[in-house]
Amino acid sequence: MSKVNPIQLQKYLKGMDYPANKQDLLDRAKQEGADENILSTLKQLAEDKFETPADVSKAVGNIE
Repeated sequence: MSKVNPIQLQKYLKGMDYPANKQDLLDRAKQEGADENILSTLKQLAEDKFETPADVSKAVGNIE
C-alpha cells in the first residue's frame, strides 16, 4: 500500500463537519469516491476524534 498524500486525502473529505470521528471520515470518503488505499489509511488512524482537517493530516502522517 502506498503512502497517502494528505492533500489528496482532504479532497475526499471536502465538506466534512468537524469535530468528526473516524467513522464519519470513512463515510464521507466513501461518498466522495475514495479508493481502497484512502479507506484503508483512514481505518488505520489511531485517534477516533478529530477537531480539524489538520488533525486528520497529522494522524495520517503518524501511520507507519
